[in-house]
Amino acid sequence: MSKESNIKADYFLSISSQYKLGALVTESSHPDTVNLSKLSIENPVKAVSVLKGLDTNTLTVLKGKEKEIKYLADAIKDTFNAGRDVYFCGCGATGRLSLTIETIWRQVYKGLPMENRVFSFMSGGDVALIRSIENFEDYTEYGARQLKEAGFRDGDLLVGITEGGETPIVIGAVEEAVKMSGRNPFFLYCNPDDILCKVAERSKNVIENKRIEKINLTVGPMGITGSTRMQSSTVLLAAAGFALLYNDKKESELSAVLSELLDYWKKTDIGFIAGFIESESEFYKKGDYLLYESDPYLGITIITDTTERSPTFSLYPFENIHENDPKISLCYLYMPSAPDSSKAWDSLLWRKPRTLEWPDIGGIASMKRLLGFDFSAKVLERRQNAEKHAVQHIFRIAHVDSGIEFRLEKNTHLLQIPFTNPLCHHLILKMILNTHSTLIMGRLGRYQGNVMTYVKASNNKLIDRSIRYIDLVLKNEGIHASYNEICKALYEVLEVMPPDQSVVLTTAEKIKKDKK
Repeated sequence: MSKESNIKADYFLSISSQYKLGALVTESSHPDTVNLSKLSIENPVKAVSVLKGLDTNTLTVLKGKEKEIKYLADAIKDTFNAGRDVYFCGCGATGRLSLTIETIWRQVYKGLPMENRVFSFMSGGDVALIRSIENFEDYTEYGARQLKEAGFRDGDLLVGITEGGETPIVIGAVEEAVKMSGRNPFFLYCNPDDILCKVAERSKNVIENKRIEKINLTVGPMGITGSTRMQSSTVLLAAAGFALLYNDKKESELSAVLSELLDYWKKTDIGFIAGFIESESEFYKKGDYLLYESDPYLGITIITDTTERSPTFSLYPFENIHENDPKISLCYLYMPSAPDSSKAWDSLLWRKPRTLEWPDIGGIASMKRLLGFDFSAKVLERRQNAEKHAVQHIFRIAHVDSGIEFRLEKNTHLLQIPFTNPLCHHLILKMILNTHSTLIMGRLGRYQGNVMTYVKASNNKLIDRSIRYIDLVLKNEGIHASYNEICKALYEVLEVMPPDQSVVLTTAEKIKKDKK
Protein backbone atom coordinates (compact mmCIF):
# COMPACT_ATOMS: atom_id res chain seq x y z
CA MET A 1 0.00 0.00 0.00
CA SER A 2 1.47 3.36 -0.98
CA LYS A 3 1.91 6.16 1.51
CA GLU A 4 -0.59 8.33 -0.36
CA SER A 5 -3.38 5.74 -0.43
CA ASN A 6 -2.76 4.94 3.23
CA ILE A 7 -3.12 8.62 4.15
CA LYS A 8 -6.38 8.85 2.18
CA ALA A 9 -7.74 5.72 3.85
CA ASP A 10 -6.80 6.96 7.33
CA TYR A 11 -8.45 10.32 6.65
CA PHE A 12 -11.69 8.70 5.48
CA LEU A 13 -11.73 6.43 8.52
CA SER A 14 -11.31 9.47 10.76
CA ILE A 15 -14.55 10.98 9.38
CA SER A 16 -16.35 7.78 8.36
CA SER A 17 -18.92 8.03 11.17
CA GLN A 18 -20.46 10.95 9.23
CA TYR A 19 -20.91 8.82 6.11
CA LYS A 20 -22.00 5.39 7.35
CA LEU A 21 -25.39 5.53 5.71
CA GLY A 22 -26.30 1.88 5.32
CA ALA A 23 -29.31 2.27 7.63
CA LEU A 24 -31.05 4.70 5.26
CA VAL A 25 -34.09 3.45 3.35
CA THR A 26 -32.59 4.77 0.10
CA GLU A 27 -29.57 2.52 0.69
CA SER A 28 -31.58 -0.66 1.33
CA SER A 29 -32.34 -3.52 -1.07
CA HIS A 30 -35.77 -3.65 -2.72
CA PRO A 31 -37.31 -7.14 -2.35
CA ASP A 32 -38.95 -6.94 -5.79
CA THR A 33 -35.63 -6.56 -7.63
CA VAL A 34 -33.27 -9.01 -5.92
CA ASN A 35 -32.97 -10.98 -9.21
CA LEU A 36 -33.14 -8.00 -11.57
CA SER A 37 -29.78 -8.58 -13.30
CA LYS A 38 -30.81 -12.12 -14.21
CA LEU A 39 -34.30 -11.03 -15.24
CA SER A 40 -32.88 -8.30 -17.49
CA ILE A 41 -31.20 -11.03 -19.53
CA GLU A 42 -33.80 -13.79 -19.44
CA ASN A 43 -37.02 -11.78 -19.61
CA PRO A 44 -36.55 -8.05 -20.29
CA VAL A 45 -40.31 -7.50 -20.76
CA LYS A 46 -40.92 -8.80 -17.24
CA ALA A 47 -38.01 -6.75 -15.93
CA VAL A 48 -39.58 -3.63 -17.46
CA SER A 49 -42.85 -4.48 -15.73
CA VAL A 50 -41.14 -4.86 -12.35
CA LEU A 51 -39.49 -1.42 -12.57
CA LYS A 52 -42.72 0.12 -13.86
CA GLY A 53 -44.38 -1.15 -10.69
CA LEU A 54 -41.83 0.64 -8.54
CA ASP A 55 -42.48 3.87 -10.42
CA THR A 56 -46.23 3.37 -9.96
CA ASN A 57 -45.59 3.29 -6.22
CA THR A 58 -43.52 6.47 -6.55
CA LEU A 59 -46.38 8.33 -8.25
CA THR A 60 -48.79 6.98 -5.64
CA VAL A 61 -46.61 8.46 -2.88
CA LEU A 62 -46.51 11.72 -4.87
CA LYS A 63 -50.31 11.84 -5.01
CA GLY A 64 -50.45 11.45 -1.23
CA LYS A 65 -48.20 14.49 -0.78
CA GLU A 66 -50.40 17.02 -2.59
CA LYS A 67 -50.93 19.19 0.52
CA GLU A 68 -47.17 19.49 1.05
CA ILE A 69 -46.69 20.27 -2.64
CA LYS A 70 -49.40 22.94 -2.45
CA TYR A 71 -47.66 24.41 0.60
CA LEU A 72 -44.46 24.78 -1.43
CA ALA A 73 -46.47 26.12 -4.37
CA ASP A 74 -47.97 28.83 -2.15
CA ALA A 75 -44.50 29.80 -0.92
CA ILE A 76 -43.33 30.09 -4.53
CA LYS A 77 -46.37 32.21 -5.41
CA ASP A 78 -45.74 34.51 -2.43
CA THR A 79 -42.13 34.90 -3.55
CA PHE A 80 -43.14 35.88 -7.08
CA ASN A 81 -45.81 38.27 -5.79
CA ALA A 82 -43.18 39.98 -3.65
CA GLY A 83 -41.06 40.55 -6.74
CA ARG A 84 -38.39 38.06 -5.69
CA ASP A 85 -36.95 34.97 -7.37
CA VAL A 86 -36.99 31.21 -6.78
CA TYR A 87 -33.85 29.06 -6.73
CA PHE A 88 -33.46 25.28 -6.90
CA CYS A 89 -30.28 23.45 -5.97
CA GLY A 90 -29.08 19.88 -5.69
CA CYS A 91 -26.11 17.57 -6.15
CA GLY A 92 -25.62 14.78 -8.68
CA ALA A 93 -29.05 13.48 -9.70
CA THR A 94 -30.87 16.18 -7.71
CA GLY A 95 -28.58 18.81 -9.21
CA ARG A 96 -29.57 17.60 -12.68
CA LEU A 97 -33.24 17.65 -11.77
CA SER A 98 -32.83 21.21 -10.44
CA LEU A 99 -31.46 22.24 -13.82
CA THR A 100 -34.29 20.32 -15.48
CA ILE A 101 -36.90 22.24 -13.49
CA GLU A 102 -35.45 25.58 -14.59
CA THR A 103 -35.23 24.38 -18.20
CA ILE A 104 -38.89 23.31 -18.22
CA TRP A 105 -39.87 26.66 -16.68
CA ARG A 106 -38.00 28.45 -19.47
CA GLN A 107 -39.70 26.28 -22.07
CA VAL A 108 -43.09 27.35 -20.72
CA TYR A 109 -42.27 31.05 -20.26
CA LYS A 110 -39.88 31.63 -23.17
CA GLY A 111 -39.96 35.31 -24.14
CA LEU A 112 -42.33 36.26 -21.30
CA PRO A 113 -41.53 38.46 -18.25
CA MET A 114 -41.54 35.45 -15.89
CA GLU A 115 -38.82 33.62 -17.83
CA ASN A 116 -35.97 34.94 -15.69
CA ARG A 117 -37.59 34.50 -12.29
CA VAL A 118 -36.39 30.92 -11.70
CA PHE A 119 -32.75 29.87 -11.31
CA SER A 120 -30.96 26.64 -10.53
CA PHE A 121 -27.50 25.45 -9.67
CA MET A 122 -25.94 22.08 -8.97
CA SER A 123 -22.84 21.05 -7.10
CA GLY A 124 -19.95 21.92 -9.41
CA GLY A 125 -21.97 24.14 -11.76
CA ASP A 126 -23.38 23.23 -15.17
CA VAL A 127 -20.27 21.20 -16.07
CA ALA A 128 -21.39 18.62 -13.50
CA LEU A 129 -24.48 17.96 -15.59
CA ILE A 130 -22.17 15.91 -17.81
CA ARG A 131 -19.14 15.00 -15.70
CA SER A 132 -19.30 14.39 -11.94
CA ILE A 133 -16.80 16.55 -10.06
CA GLU A 134 -15.28 14.28 -7.44
CA ASN A 135 -15.55 15.20 -3.75
CA PHE A 136 -17.20 18.56 -4.51
CA GLU A 137 -20.41 17.57 -2.74
CA ASP A 138 -18.59 16.80 0.53
CA TYR A 139 -18.06 20.49 1.36
CA THR A 140 -20.90 22.47 2.95
CA GLU A 141 -19.00 25.71 2.32
CA TYR A 142 -19.17 25.13 -1.44
CA GLY A 143 -22.97 25.11 -1.22
CA ALA A 144 -22.97 28.48 0.53
CA ARG A 145 -20.44 29.83 -1.97
CA GLN A 146 -22.45 28.71 -5.01
CA LEU A 147 -25.66 30.15 -3.55
CA LYS A 148 -24.09 33.58 -3.21
CA GLU A 149 -22.51 33.42 -6.67
CA ALA A 150 -25.88 32.47 -8.19
CA GLY A 151 -27.23 35.87 -7.15
CA PHE A 152 -29.42 34.78 -4.24
CA ARG A 153 -30.55 37.69 -2.03
CA ASP A 154 -32.85 38.60 0.81
CA GLY A 155 -36.47 37.74 0.01
CA ASP A 156 -35.58 35.02 -2.50
CA LEU A 157 -36.70 31.42 -1.95
CA LEU A 158 -34.33 28.45 -2.05
CA VAL A 159 -35.56 24.90 -2.60
CA GLY A 160 -32.76 22.52 -1.64
CA ILE A 161 -33.17 18.99 -2.98
CA THR A 162 -31.29 15.88 -1.83
CA GLU A 163 -32.35 12.27 -2.34
CA GLY A 164 -30.85 10.96 0.87
CA GLY A 165 -31.33 14.07 3.00
CA GLU A 166 -27.68 14.15 4.03
CA THR A 167 -25.75 15.73 1.14
CA PRO A 168 -23.33 18.26 2.71
CA ILE A 169 -23.24 20.77 -0.15
CA VAL A 170 -27.05 21.03 -0.33
CA ILE A 171 -27.25 21.37 3.44
CA GLY A 172 -24.62 24.10 3.25
CA ALA A 173 -26.68 26.02 0.68
CA VAL A 174 -29.91 25.69 2.67
CA GLU A 175 -28.31 26.79 5.94
CA GLU A 176 -26.75 29.77 4.16
CA ALA A 177 -30.17 30.71 2.72
CA VAL A 178 -31.50 30.92 6.28
CA LYS A 179 -28.83 33.56 7.01
CA MET A 180 -29.28 35.48 3.75
CA SER A 181 -33.05 35.61 3.32
CA GLY A 182 -36.00 36.33 5.56
CA ARG A 183 -37.94 33.77 3.54
CA ASN A 184 -37.66 30.24 4.91
CA PRO A 185 -35.92 27.83 2.50
CA PHE A 186 -37.36 24.40 1.72
CA PHE A 187 -35.55 21.07 2.08
CA LEU A 188 -36.87 18.08 0.06
CA TYR A 189 -35.59 14.56 0.79
CA CYS A 190 -36.45 10.84 0.72
CA ASN A 191 -35.57 9.20 4.05
CA PRO A 192 -37.47 8.96 7.36
CA ASP A 193 -36.59 11.72 9.82
CA ASP A 194 -35.80 9.42 12.74
CA ILE A 195 -33.28 7.38 10.75
CA LEU A 196 -31.63 10.47 9.28
CA CYS A 197 -31.23 12.04 12.71
CA LYS A 198 -29.47 8.92 13.95
CA VAL A 199 -27.01 8.48 11.10
CA ALA A 200 -26.05 12.08 10.20
CA GLU A 201 -25.66 14.99 12.59
CA ARG A 202 -25.81 17.44 9.67
CA SER A 203 -29.25 16.07 8.71
CA LYS A 204 -30.46 16.28 12.29
CA ASN A 205 -29.46 19.95 12.39
CA VAL A 206 -31.60 20.66 9.32
CA ILE A 207 -34.59 18.64 10.49
CA GLU A 208 -34.59 20.38 13.89
CA ASN A 209 -34.12 23.87 12.40
CA LYS A 210 -37.50 25.61 12.54
CA ARG A 211 -36.40 28.16 9.94
CA ILE A 212 -36.14 25.39 7.33
CA GLU A 213 -39.35 23.99 5.79
CA LYS A 214 -39.15 20.22 5.28
CA ILE A 215 -40.98 18.00 2.80
CA ASN A 216 -40.31 14.29 3.29
CA LEU A 217 -40.90 12.25 0.13
CA THR A 218 -39.75 8.78 1.19
CA VAL A 219 -40.71 6.25 -1.49
CA GLY A 220 -38.87 3.18 -0.17
CA PRO A 221 -35.82 1.35 -1.56
CA MET A 222 -34.58 2.00 -5.09
CA GLY A 223 -34.84 -0.43 -8.00
CA ILE A 224 -31.05 -0.79 -7.86
CA THR A 225 -29.80 -0.63 -4.27
CA GLY A 226 -28.72 2.93 -3.50
CA SER A 227 -29.36 4.21 -7.04
CA THR A 228 -31.32 7.31 -6.08
CA ARG A 229 -31.22 8.55 -9.68
CA MET A 230 -34.29 6.31 -10.03
CA GLN A 231 -37.41 6.53 -7.82
CA SER A 232 -36.14 9.17 -5.36
CA SER A 233 -35.14 11.68 -8.00
CA THR A 234 -38.41 11.02 -9.85
CA VAL A 235 -40.59 11.93 -6.86
CA LEU A 236 -38.40 14.95 -6.10
CA LEU A 237 -38.52 16.24 -9.68
CA ALA A 238 -42.29 15.79 -9.72
CA ALA A 239 -42.96 17.42 -6.35
CA ALA A 240 -40.72 20.45 -6.94
CA GLY A 241 -41.76 20.76 -10.59
CA PHE A 242 -45.50 20.67 -9.94
CA ALA A 243 -45.16 23.11 -7.04
CA LEU A 244 -43.41 25.55 -9.37
CA LEU A 245 -45.58 25.16 -12.45
CA TYR A 246 -48.84 25.05 -10.48
CA ASN A 247 -47.98 27.84 -8.06
CA ASP A 248 -50.87 29.96 -9.36
CA LYS A 249 -53.38 27.10 -9.57
CA LYS A 250 -56.03 25.87 -7.15
CA GLU A 251 -55.35 22.80 -5.02
CA SER A 252 -58.06 20.95 -6.95
CA GLU A 253 -56.19 21.53 -10.23
CA LEU A 254 -52.96 20.23 -8.74
CA SER A 255 -54.76 17.21 -7.31
CA ALA A 256 -56.37 16.50 -10.68
CA VAL A 257 -53.12 16.47 -12.66
CA LEU A 258 -51.41 14.24 -10.07
CA SER A 259 -54.31 11.77 -10.35
CA GLU A 260 -54.26 11.92 -14.14
CA LEU A 261 -50.51 11.27 -14.27
CA LEU A 262 -50.80 8.29 -11.92
CA ASP A 263 -53.76 6.88 -13.87
CA TYR A 264 -51.92 7.34 -17.19
CA TRP A 265 -48.81 5.56 -15.91
CA LYS A 266 -50.84 2.64 -14.54
CA LYS A 267 -52.68 2.13 -17.83
CA THR A 268 -49.80 2.71 -20.25
CA ASP A 269 -47.86 -0.27 -21.55
CA ILE A 270 -44.17 0.60 -21.70
CA GLY A 271 -43.15 -2.93 -22.68
CA PHE A 272 -42.14 -1.56 -26.08
CA ILE A 273 -38.86 -0.37 -24.55
CA ALA A 274 -37.70 -4.00 -24.12
CA GLY A 275 -36.87 -4.20 -27.83
CA PHE A 276 -34.75 -1.05 -27.57
CA ILE A 277 -33.01 -2.47 -24.49
CA GLU A 278 -32.08 -5.67 -26.31
CA SER A 279 -30.83 -3.82 -29.41
CA GLU A 280 -28.74 -1.24 -27.57
CA SER A 281 -27.11 -3.79 -25.29
CA GLU A 282 -26.21 -5.97 -28.28
CA PHE A 283 -24.61 -2.98 -30.02
CA TYR A 284 -22.32 -2.46 -27.02
CA LYS A 285 -21.44 -6.14 -26.83
CA LYS A 286 -20.28 -5.96 -30.48
CA GLY A 287 -18.04 -3.00 -29.69
CA ASP A 288 -20.32 -0.42 -31.32
CA TYR A 289 -21.39 2.94 -29.93
CA LEU A 290 -24.56 4.97 -29.80
CA LEU A 291 -25.69 8.57 -30.14
CA TYR A 292 -28.91 9.75 -28.52
CA GLU A 293 -30.33 12.22 -31.01
CA SER A 294 -32.53 14.82 -29.37
CA ASP A 295 -34.32 18.10 -29.89
CA PRO A 296 -34.08 20.97 -27.37
CA TYR A 297 -37.38 20.02 -25.72
CA LEU A 298 -36.27 16.65 -24.35
CA GLY A 299 -32.48 16.98 -24.35
CA ILE A 300 -32.11 17.80 -20.65
CA THR A 301 -33.84 14.57 -19.59
CA ILE A 302 -31.95 12.45 -22.12
CA ILE A 303 -28.56 13.82 -21.13
CA THR A 304 -29.38 13.32 -17.46
CA ASP A 305 -30.00 9.60 -17.90
CA THR A 306 -27.05 9.00 -20.20
CA THR A 307 -24.48 10.87 -18.08
CA GLU A 308 -25.66 9.24 -14.86
CA ARG A 309 -24.70 5.83 -16.25
CA SER A 310 -21.02 6.64 -15.78
CA PRO A 311 -20.89 7.18 -12.00
CA THR A 312 -23.55 4.53 -11.34
CA PHE A 313 -21.95 1.76 -13.39
CA SER A 314 -18.30 2.90 -13.76
CA LEU A 315 -18.52 3.51 -17.49
CA TYR A 316 -16.19 5.86 -19.32
CA PRO A 317 -17.86 9.29 -19.06
CA PHE A 318 -18.67 11.64 -21.93
CA GLU A 319 -15.33 12.55 -23.48
CA ASN A 320 -14.08 16.14 -23.59
CA ILE A 321 -12.45 17.41 -26.78
CA HIS A 322 -9.94 19.48 -24.77
CA GLU A 323 -8.81 16.60 -22.58
CA ASN A 324 -6.87 13.43 -23.20
CA ASP A 325 -9.68 11.03 -22.32
CA PRO A 326 -8.51 7.42 -22.79
CA LYS A 327 -11.68 6.24 -24.55
CA ILE A 328 -14.92 7.60 -25.92
CA SER A 329 -18.09 6.90 -23.94
CA LEU A 330 -20.49 4.14 -25.01
CA CYS A 331 -23.12 6.77 -25.78
CA TYR A 332 -23.28 10.54 -26.19
CA LEU A 333 -25.95 13.19 -26.66
CA TYR A 334 -26.41 14.38 -30.26
CA MET A 335 -28.20 17.64 -31.12
CA PRO A 336 -27.87 17.95 -34.91
CA SER A 337 -29.77 21.26 -34.97
CA ALA A 338 -26.91 22.96 -33.07
CA PRO A 339 -23.93 24.00 -35.27
CA ASP A 340 -21.38 24.18 -32.43
CA SER A 341 -20.90 23.43 -28.75
CA SER A 342 -21.94 26.87 -27.53
CA LYS A 343 -25.24 26.74 -29.42
CA ALA A 344 -25.82 23.14 -28.26
CA TRP A 345 -25.51 24.14 -24.60
CA ASP A 346 -27.77 27.16 -25.09
CA SER A 347 -30.39 24.92 -26.72
CA LEU A 348 -30.11 22.25 -24.06
CA LEU A 349 -30.54 24.61 -21.09
CA TRP A 350 -32.67 27.28 -22.79
CA ARG A 351 -30.18 29.81 -21.38
CA LYS A 352 -26.45 30.52 -21.28
CA PRO A 353 -24.44 28.02 -19.22
CA ARG A 354 -23.29 28.93 -15.72
CA THR A 355 -19.82 27.81 -14.67
CA LEU A 356 -17.51 28.24 -11.70
CA GLU A 357 -14.37 30.22 -12.53
CA TRP A 358 -12.80 29.58 -9.12
CA PRO A 359 -8.97 29.70 -9.14
CA ASP A 360 -8.79 27.23 -6.26
CA ILE A 361 -10.44 24.37 -8.21
CA GLY A 362 -8.14 24.50 -11.22
CA GLY A 363 -10.64 24.94 -14.06
CA ILE A 364 -12.58 21.70 -13.47
CA ALA A 365 -15.90 23.58 -13.56
CA SER A 366 -14.95 26.34 -16.02
CA MET A 367 -16.62 27.50 -19.23
CA LYS A 368 -13.68 26.24 -21.27
CA ARG A 369 -14.11 22.75 -19.88
CA LEU A 370 -17.88 22.86 -20.31
CA LEU A 371 -17.65 23.73 -24.01
CA GLY A 372 -15.27 20.81 -24.46
CA PHE A 373 -18.28 18.55 -24.01
CA ASP A 374 -19.50 19.11 -27.55
CA PHE A 375 -22.78 17.37 -28.43
CA SER A 376 -23.56 19.57 -31.43
CA ALA A 377 -23.85 18.46 -35.07
CA LYS A 378 -20.07 17.89 -34.99
CA VAL A 379 -20.24 14.96 -32.58
CA LEU A 380 -21.06 12.28 -35.16
CA GLU A 381 -17.99 12.92 -37.35
CA ARG A 382 -15.74 13.36 -34.31
CA ARG A 383 -16.71 10.03 -32.78
CA GLN A 384 -16.54 8.26 -36.13
CA ASN A 385 -12.96 9.50 -36.51
CA ALA A 386 -12.10 8.45 -32.96
CA GLU A 387 -13.33 4.87 -33.50
CA LYS A 388 -12.98 4.27 -37.23
CA HIS A 389 -13.89 0.59 -37.14
CA ALA A 390 -16.95 0.90 -34.89
CA VAL A 391 -20.50 1.80 -35.85
CA GLN A 392 -22.16 4.85 -34.29
CA HIS A 393 -25.84 3.90 -34.06
CA ILE A 394 -28.46 6.64 -33.77
CA PHE A 395 -31.26 6.45 -31.20
CA ARG A 396 -33.70 9.28 -31.95
CA ILE A 397 -36.01 10.45 -29.18
CA ALA A 398 -38.14 13.36 -30.33
CA HIS A 399 -40.94 15.54 -29.02
CA VAL A 400 -43.95 15.43 -31.37
CA ASP A 401 -47.43 16.94 -31.07
CA SER A 402 -49.00 13.72 -29.83
CA GLY A 403 -46.22 12.61 -27.48
CA ILE A 404 -42.71 11.17 -27.80
CA GLU A 405 -41.29 9.27 -30.76
CA PHE A 406 -38.63 6.59 -30.22
CA ARG A 407 -36.58 5.30 -33.16
CA LEU A 408 -33.55 2.99 -33.10
CA GLU A 409 -33.07 1.30 -36.47
CA LYS A 410 -35.72 -1.47 -36.68
CA ASN A 411 -37.29 -0.42 -33.36
CA THR A 412 -39.86 2.38 -33.58
CA HIS A 413 -42.61 3.50 -31.25
CA LEU A 414 -44.85 6.53 -30.82
CA LEU A 415 -45.85 6.98 -27.19
CA GLN A 416 -49.08 8.93 -26.99
CA ILE A 417 -49.05 11.46 -24.13
CA PRO A 418 -52.24 13.48 -23.47
CA PHE A 419 -50.70 16.14 -21.19
CA THR A 420 -49.98 19.71 -22.30
CA ASN A 421 -47.74 20.33 -19.28
CA PRO A 422 -44.14 19.60 -20.40
CA LEU A 423 -43.23 18.43 -16.89
CA CYS A 424 -45.40 15.35 -17.45
CA HIS A 425 -43.55 14.58 -20.70
CA HIS A 426 -40.18 14.83 -18.95
CA LEU A 427 -41.31 12.70 -16.00
CA ILE A 428 -42.68 9.96 -18.26
CA LEU A 429 -39.52 9.98 -20.39
CA LYS A 430 -37.33 9.96 -17.27
CA MET A 431 -39.00 6.86 -15.87
CA ILE A 432 -38.77 5.06 -19.21
CA LEU A 433 -35.10 5.96 -19.72
CA ASN A 434 -34.21 5.00 -16.14
CA THR A 435 -35.73 1.58 -16.82
CA HIS A 436 -34.04 1.39 -20.22
CA SER A 437 -30.51 2.19 -19.02
CA THR A 438 -30.81 0.10 -15.85
CA LEU A 439 -31.75 -3.04 -17.74
CA ILE A 440 -29.08 -2.46 -20.39
CA MET A 441 -26.53 -2.33 -17.60
CA GLY A 442 -27.95 -5.54 -16.16
CA ARG A 443 -27.49 -7.25 -19.51
CA LEU A 444 -23.88 -6.01 -19.56
CA GLY A 445 -23.19 -7.40 -16.08
CA ARG A 446 -22.79 -4.03 -14.38
CA TYR A 447 -24.64 -5.08 -11.23
CA GLN A 448 -25.42 -8.36 -9.46
CA GLY A 449 -29.02 -8.99 -8.46
CA ASN A 450 -29.84 -5.42 -7.51
CA VAL A 451 -26.45 -4.49 -6.00
CA MET A 452 -24.32 -1.82 -7.69
CA THR A 453 -21.08 -3.78 -7.86
CA TYR A 454 -19.75 -1.21 -10.35
CA VAL A 455 -20.46 1.82 -8.17
CA LYS A 456 -17.88 4.57 -8.65
CA ALA A 457 -16.28 5.47 -5.30
CA SER A 458 -15.94 9.19 -6.06
CA ASN A 459 -17.03 10.82 -2.79
CA ASN A 460 -17.30 9.94 0.89
CA LYS A 461 -20.85 8.59 0.67
CA LEU A 462 -19.86 6.32 -2.21
CA ILE A 463 -16.70 5.18 -0.42
CA ASP A 464 -18.88 3.95 2.43
CA ARG A 465 -21.31 2.35 -0.02
CA SER A 466 -18.44 0.55 -1.77
CA ILE A 467 -17.13 -0.76 1.56
CA ARG A 468 -20.58 -2.09 2.45
CA TYR A 469 -20.96 -3.82 -0.92
CA ILE A 470 -17.48 -5.36 -0.68
CA ASP A 471 -18.41 -6.65 2.77
CA LEU A 472 -21.61 -8.15 1.30
CA VAL A 473 -19.68 -9.94 -1.47
CA LEU A 474 -17.17 -11.33 1.05
CA LYS A 475 -19.85 -12.48 3.50
CA ASN A 476 -21.65 -14.31 0.69
CA GLU A 477 -18.46 -16.35 0.36
CA GLY A 478 -18.02 -16.85 4.10
CA ILE A 479 -15.14 -14.39 4.44
CA HIS A 480 -14.93 -11.82 7.24
CA ALA A 481 -13.06 -8.53 7.01
CA SER A 482 -13.36 -5.47 9.23
CA TYR A 483 -14.59 -2.09 7.96
CA ASN A 484 -11.10 -0.65 8.41
CA GLU A 485 -9.49 -3.56 6.58
CA ILE A 486 -11.84 -3.21 3.63
CA CYS A 487 -11.29 0.54 3.54
CA LYS A 488 -7.49 0.16 3.36
CA ALA A 489 -7.77 -2.41 0.57
CA LEU A 490 -10.28 -0.23 -1.31
CA TYR A 491 -7.97 2.79 -1.39
CA GLU A 492 -5.10 0.60 -2.52
CA VAL A 493 -7.21 -0.70 -5.41
CA LEU A 494 -8.44 2.79 -6.34
CA GLU A 495 -4.85 3.88 -6.84
CA VAL A 496 -4.20 1.41 -9.69
CA MET A 497 -7.56 0.22 -11.04
CA PRO A 498 -8.77 1.33 -14.52
CA PRO A 499 -11.84 3.62 -14.33
CA ASP A 500 -14.24 1.19 -16.03
CA GLN A 501 -13.63 -1.76 -13.70
CA SER A 502 -15.60 -2.87 -10.62
CA VAL A 503 -13.98 -1.50 -7.48
CA VAL A 504 -16.27 -3.73 -5.40
CA LEU A 505 -15.36 -7.00 -7.09
CA THR A 506 -11.68 -6.09 -7.54
CA THR A 507 -11.27 -5.18 -3.88
CA ALA A 508 -13.13 -8.29 -2.76
CA GLU A 509 -10.76 -10.43 -4.86
CA LYS A 510 -7.74 -8.67 -3.38
CA ILE A 511 -8.93 -9.31 0.17
CA LYS A 512 -9.65 -12.97 -0.61
CA LYS A 513 -6.12 -13.42 -1.98
CA ASP A 514 -4.56 -11.62 0.96
CA LYS A 515 -6.37 -13.92 3.39
CA LYS A 516 -5.16 -17.12 1.73
